[in-house]
Amino acid sequence: MASRIWIFAVVVAVFLSLSSFSSAQDLQIVNAERRIDLSSHIVKAFLTLKVENIGKDPAADMLLAFPPTQIKNLAMVQALAVTGKKKKKTYLPLDVKPSEHPDAPNDAGYFLVSFASPLGPGETVTLEVLYILTHSLEPFPVEITQSESQLVYYRDSAVILSPYHIKQQTTFFKTPSTRVESFTSIEPANRAGKEIKYGPYEDRAPHSYAPVIVHFENNSPFAVVEELVREIEISHWGSLQITENYRLTHGGARHKGVFSRVEYQSRRSISGSSSFNALLAVLPPRVNSVYYRDDIGNISTSHLRTGFKKSELEFEPRYPLFGGWKATFVIGYRVPLEDYLFEAPDGRRYLNFTFGCPLVETIVNKLTLKVVLPEGSKDPSAVLPFTVNQDLQVKYSYLDIVGRTVVVLQKDNVVPTHNVPFQVYYTFKPIYMLAEPLMLVSAFFSVFVASLAYVHIDLNIVKK
Repeated sequence: MASRIWIFAVVVAVFLSLSSFSSAQDLQIVNAERRIDLSSHIVKAFLTLKVENIGKDPAADMLLAFPPTQIKNLAMVQALAVTGKKKKKTYLPLDVKPSEHPDAPNDAGYFLVSFASPLGPGETVTLEVLYILTHSLEPFPVEITQSESQLVYYRDSAVILSPYHIKQQTTFFKTPSTRVESFTSIEPANRAGKEIKYGPYEDRAPHSYAPVIVHFENNSPFAVVEELVREIEISHWGSLQITENYRLTHGGARHKGVFSRVEYQSRRSISGSSSFNALLAVLPPRVNSVYYRDDIGNISTSHLRTGFKKSELEFEPRYPLFGGWKATFVIGYRVPLEDYLFEAPDGRRYLNFTFGCPLVETIVNKLTLKVVLPEGSKDPSAVLPFTVNQDLQVKYSYLDIVGRTVVVLQKDNVVPTHNVPFQVYYTFKPIYMLAEPLMLVSAFFSVFVASLAYVHIDLNIVKK
């Protein structure tokens, strides 16, 4: 019986796999344009697809394919359906989720894009796709001196990897400067200034792939946070306390040789062009009690600008960061409670705050966000627009009896696109707000009674 069930499961899996790939024959891409921005260490690819249903049945979704070298570094995939023309265009977000296909050619990875409404036979739809890659620029040479510029490799394909037939396609690579050491030539291909163009290519079969390598200069700050722990502590007495612990590194070509501070200060544009010594953190508006320190103590090289929509903290580590160098520091601040804590229609309270990393143009390898709820909070739940690992912990603070519930959210490979609002819901009875004041009153009363008893005993001794 068990063997029959196993055979049935295998047959179903094979059928589903074959059906998904057979449905690929019902769609074709009429025109595709891909623009890959290599100006930062975060690679951004913008893909415009005109998809046509050439089958006999409506199509509810389509697949996006990625080579295995990109799947492991893929931070985010977003898709929009475009309607209208020019200034009257409207964009409708579409649901995108990973799709497992064990028998995919060349170990390609897939994401499933669900259309807003089924695409009927003969109909077309235009999609705009954004996908972001991290750790995809390979420094070469892997070690450089203080005075050398940083050169990197980027590996991709001149044609778009897709399970569908593509009638016409073009790919553009945008480099941060005009210094391009070399690039693979697959005709037609040409370069003009900072842009390399591949195509147009016509009538490419499904799963076509044409490897290319671009070797170019990139001295943008390769700021990588190896680990970031953000703690948001909610106090119903008027404020949110945010504490952020950073472990930062320069993810570019490793520095070799000695470091000369004199040369760095006198010829900054030439000596140390691949390094960075200034960072920008975008904080919420109306921040107060801002501090920036490391293991040694407070660091004064910072400047805070506050505004109605956001605040900006410009700061410098104690030393410039070259490839492979690291720095650890802490940023803390308070914000008014009324700006971020609200009451839901069902009576629950919820925090509405921003996920991600406040540092601009930074990759976070591991982000842990902890929301510390007031003591007595129950039934916590978090709502986010993407998948994260969730856990619950307990934290004890001053005058706590049962401890405070901590909602822990953890995500790897975080980029600035993940800086979106999230919510944490919980129930709380106002009577619990009196717990700590009553404990303080009880403590003072106990001390007062003990003092009276001591004075009474002392007076009796004097009288005798």
